[in-house]
Amino acid sequence: MPNQIAGFSKLSKQEKINWIAKEYFSNPSEAISLLKRYWNADEKLQQLHDEFIENTITNFYLPLGIAPNFLINGKQYTIPMAIEESSVVAAASKSAKFWASRGGFKTTVLSTEKIGQVHFIFSGDSSKLDKFFLEIKDKCISATESITKNMQKRGGGILDIELRNKTHLIENYYQLHATFETVDSMGANFINSCLEQFAKTLKEEALLNDAFSEAEKNIQIVMSILSNYVPNCIVRAEVSCRVEELIEKNIPNAQDFAKKFVRAVQIAEVEPFRAVTHNKGIMNGIDAVVLATGNDFRAVEAGIHAYAARNGQYSSLSHAKIENDVFYFWMEIPLALGTVGGLTSLHPLVKFCLEMLEKPNAKELMQIVAVAGLAQNFAALRSLTTTGIQEGHMKMHLNNIINQFEATAEERILITNHFKENVVSHAAVVEFIENLRK
Repeated sequence: MPNQIAGFSKLSKQEKINWIAKEYFSNPSEAISLLKRYWNADEKLQQLHDEFIENTITNFYLPLGIAPNFLINGKQYTIPMAIEESSVVAAASKSAKFWASRGGFKTTVLSTEKIGQVHFIFSGDSSKLDKFFLEIKDKCISATESITKNMQKRGGGILDIELRNKTHLIENYYQLHATFETVDSMGANFINSCLEQFAKTLKEEALLNDAFSEAEKNIQIVMSILSNYVPNCIVRAEVSCRVEELIEKNIPNAQDFAKKFVRAVQIAEVEPFRAVTHNKGIMNGIDAVVLATGNDFRAVEAGIHAYAARNGQYSSLSHAKIENDVFYFWMEIPLALGTVGGLTSLHPLVKFCLEMLEKPNAKELMQIVAVAGLAQNFAALRSLTTTGIQEGHMKMHLNNIINQFEATAEERILITNHFKENVVSHAAVVEFIENLRK
């Protein structure tokens, strides 16, 4: 069993690595060598990466792929995607090409409001608290002037603060529910700084309020934090075409395909077990672009999945219909993204990806990310309702299996040629490789 260690964070990078190698690996020198192979030769660049997080020992690589031919609101985009899963980039690219000849993707940002809350306990008369809040609301906002000054210059700032009574859920529980516009930044630090000032003002003013009893003056701040659930920061992405225009190689009967596609979406709308996997496919596209552009994919994931359950049951994020012989496929999702601040100005590859996207603002990035999700979903549903998901996915996965068995160049050619005409499965590839090597 490894020994506990005190002061680990104070050790040098090399000392951290030496300790890990000694405590956890039978061949410490091999472990150290592996970690160092992933260091960047440019020491300045490596130091930049080391300082993104704490206790850094090496870099963990993800492939950065490119999905070209996206036509969004009449403009061509090549979309960067950072992801480890086979077939995702290929599927997005295939969808992009399919819809580029059918009018492309249409997107609209419906709203950009973000949310933060001060959670607190107030033991007393709620009507007195209501009156008190109305008296100090302007003071709460004015107390943040030093924080909001630069944001206001860019067109953002605090939109509103509400007092919300949550005592029906937890005894004496209230919150200040604040809304913000953060323009091109994701705005987490800005929002949290404002919230902490609201909490300070609330507590200080309560102590000075003569209408409160001693118990009422003692407001207990539990926490001040932004919410990653942003149901009023919404972007819509959609595609449409006449049903007969859906015909292609794997879709010989457009009417049947359209009806089956719509039915597949309807199943995801009513069946949570299907909806989770359906939405996971959407997130394959969304997360890959969010990560490539230096945004927080965990926050995006949490907010989107909460939105998918907003009506009391987890459901599909995308929707489809046939109306007057026109096929419609669309999605409205919450996306709180930024194109300034954080990794967007530090990580060289993030800057590269944003430049490749022609330096979008936050609203434009919302639209690009939503389209990547919708494209991915269309590709998955097209496969599921025609050839089946495994045919394309396993062919893309073939390289991973070949690499796992360290196939030679000659073996790779033989394996690839064989599975052009045969069903790919892990067992089938392993059997073929074993037979080759006998």
